[in-house]
Amino acid sequence: MRGGKPTGGPLPDVGLANNFPFLDILESLYRFAGALDPLLAAPDARTLEASWTAEHLDVFAWDALDRARAAATASTAHVLAVVDQRLLALLERTRGLVDPHFVTFRVPELERWQHATAVALTGARWGQAGLHTVATDTRAPLARRYYALLALAERHPPNAWPLFERYLRAPDGHYAFVALAAEAARYYPGHTDLLLDLFDRIRGDELCRSFFAPKILASLTVLADPASLPLLESLLIAGHTHRDPRRCEVTRALVAIRKVTGRIAPSVKYPDPASPSARAAVDAAERRLDRERNRLVPVTVI
Repeated sequence: MRGGKPTGGPLPDVGLANNFPFLDILESLYRFAGALDPLLAAPDARTLEASWTAEHLDVFAWDALDRARAAATASTAHVLAVVDQRLLALLERTRGLVDPHFVTFRVPELERWQHATAVALTGARWGQAGLHTVATDTRAPLARRYYALLALAERHPPNAWPLFERYLRAPDGHYAFVALAAEAARYYPGHTDLLLDLFDRIRGDELCRSFFAPKILASLTVLADPASLPLLESLLIAGHTHRDPRRCEVTRALVAIRKVTGRIAPSVKYPDPASPSARAAVDAAERRLDRERNRLVPVTVI
């Protein structure tokens, strides 16, 4: 796929706006803005790194931006503009640095924060129309387009489906956009065939499969379309296993099949589906996956 193989770990899970009290959103954004001040005043890379660590930016920066993007309210526009200005100033401030660690790890993270902030600001000011414009602007930086598409996926308006469909159909689509389209498909019933086709395309590539399969199967579970049964039933025998039910194809298939048929099917993990251990395991996995049915998991865009 264009953009290379999937790399980088997931960012924190994204919740919906009503999970976050509005005052908490504002507080987290003001805290983020304030934490950038010591970095702007730092005279060199060593001091910048020390300030970054002391302010615990890695702990709360993405949380603040995820909350702001999900809120998409005009009341956050002012503080988002402040954060955006400080990030732009900090990027300009670090342009001449030669410290390998800061240039390799910190500057790309600052760039991603700035793109995510700009998208949250666009959503706050111009809503879905603004996000759609950014997501479809091929001249915009890749990360900025991705965060705009993510914001649309979180809101999943009906008129956004053609964007997601385009990426699901693209044989050479960028991994981050295709993965996001696979997650967004759960909100648009009637397109299970596109998810099944995507799984077939990545089935033989172990790296792509480990990245895309959990996202595809999560949407298939929510959709509960009988058309997905042949794939799900094949995974009961030949699916990848993992201790984490979110990454275990067999467990995800068991849950998805029960959503469609109401029964637990025999599998390589649980040959006797009537056993108490099988039922308890599937029940626990289903409860966990149901709690996460509306969470979209952002990835690092390379």
